[in-house]
Amino acid sequence: MHIQTRTLQKSDYHDLKETMIEVYSGIGGDYWPKSSITKLLNIFPEGQFCVEVDGKAVAIALAIRVKYDDFGDNHTYYEITGGYTFKTHNDEGDYLYGIEVFVHPDYRDLRLGRRLYDARKELCEQLNLKGILAGGRIPSYNKYADELTPREYISKVKQKEIYDSTLTFQLSNDFHVRKVLRGYLPGDSESKEYATLLEWINIYYVAEKDKKPHTDSIIRLGVIQWQMRLFKNLNAFLEQVEFFVNAVSDYRADFMVLPEFFNTPLMADFNDLPEPVAIRKLADFTEPVRDKLCELAIAYNVNIVGGSMPLVDEDGKLYNVAYLCRRDGSFEEYRKIHITPNEVKHYGMVGGYEIRAFDTDCGKIGMLICYDVEFPELGRILAQQGMQILFVPFLTDTQNGYSRVRHCAQARAIENECYVAISGCVGNLPRVQNMDINYAQSAVFTPSDFQFPTNAVKAEATANTEMVLIADVDLSLLKELHEHGSVQVLKDRRTDLYDVTLKKAAKKALKQKKASPDNDPEEVAPVIVVAD
Repeated sequence: MHIQTRTLQKSDYHDLKETMIEVYSGIGGDYWPKSSITKLLNIFPEGQFCVEVDGKAVAIALAIRVKYDDFGDNHTYYEITGGYTFKTHNDEGDYLYGIEVFVHPDYRDLRLGRRLYDARKELCEQLNLKGILAGGRIPSYNKYADELTPREYISKVKQKEIYDSTLTFQLSNDFHVRKVLRGYLPGDSESKEYATLLEWINIYYVAEKDKKPHTDSIIRLGVIQWQMRLFKNLNAFLEQVEFFVNAVSDYRADFMVLPEFFNTPLMADFNDLPEPVAIRKLADFTEPVRDKLCELAIAYNVNIVGGSMPLVDEDGKLYNVAYLCRRDGSFEEYRKIHITPNEVKHYGMVGGYEIRAFDTDCGKIGMLICYDVEFPELGRILAQQGMQILFVPFLTDTQNGYSRVRHCAQARAIENECYVAISGCVGNLPRVQNMDINYAQSAVFTPSDFQFPTNAVKAEATANTEMVLIADVDLSLLKELHEHGSVQVLKDRRTDLYDVTLKKAAKKALKQKKASPDNDPEEVAPVIVVAD
């Protein structure tokens, strides 16, 4: 599945019509004629959005820009749209007025409406508008009209005593009810022709034209400090994962990062087996967990760095793999390069061969797993590829092991002029060999200069306590640092004397791995081959 939020195009009309008929079947199945959509796209193309799923537009948001004082709070849908002609649109308007939002019923479990609202909010900030206004239907009001006034009904929806598919969603997206409108949409029997005048306020709006509005350079991170605990089964484990995804999504996080080997509680059922066998049994869960993380990334609109998990590749070798599950439905993988002596001794793991920064909708990121961050060459190569945020899932059992990861991660942030987020496991895990104790203090580190905290720590968790760490990082500060910092580490390197380079490209490395045993990690530390 591939999901994309984009501006609506004229070629999307067939999908729009089909979706509108499905959505409004309860009130006659009305839909906008093609001429109206064409006019909207001609006068305000940047204000019309859709969410495309596998090539089909299944969620649509239509809007105009208005000078709201020309209408005031007492208006109807007919009036605000200029008799459905959109002649009320004004390129100098101070509010974005939403005239339609609808999602095809078959896709409502993907939470696509939130993406449309987020797109509108971003446009509002870019255009430096005061906010967003919309007349919202209250389709469940007809069930309560005999006992509740519209005001009482809205109050109960706010208090979550009543669920209204439209109003509940709008309130959860930071809109507030400004007024109750009468006769807003004639013929809307479900709402008894009432509507709520909803408003979202752009807190970045500035009246002075010479001031810059807010930009999208601020990225919100959700770092999970994961408590090791036993689970009844895979579903119980995934429920705990979804709890954290939901939590960071409520804070509108752009990224969520989980720790290294966060799924090892699932090894409890294999504790009677030798450790090399048990870890390969655990690897059977990796693909289903990865698929679930991809689903959650879509449903909750957050990019997920899925910690790390064991993976048995087609070559029969065991790798330690971290996944980037983007919120557009795509995913990438990174295989731990440097395998610890413990991973070799107990599991027979081997190292990966590819060092690569990944593109996301929030800039370029890198992933290094635990021990990898102790090798400065990897961070430097990623920085040369444009990395802005480095995610480091880790798992350490002792405080001195944690200190190595922490201090090296801080060094990577300073020397590569980037942000680094580390996420670890805490607590004890009985009945799982070699994973019984854990120590962590997850954190977000920054470069060290005037733009950043004096200790170069943006945020840090309480040691050995399960929690969620929410932190905002500003990518524009990295550019400022690179150009005007007190010291400019990346610029001041003496490349006439030294450099850090990849010896071979990833594809070539993989071919070399298969062709030449001299470059195989097996020659460094023998792999333990286990038969079931």
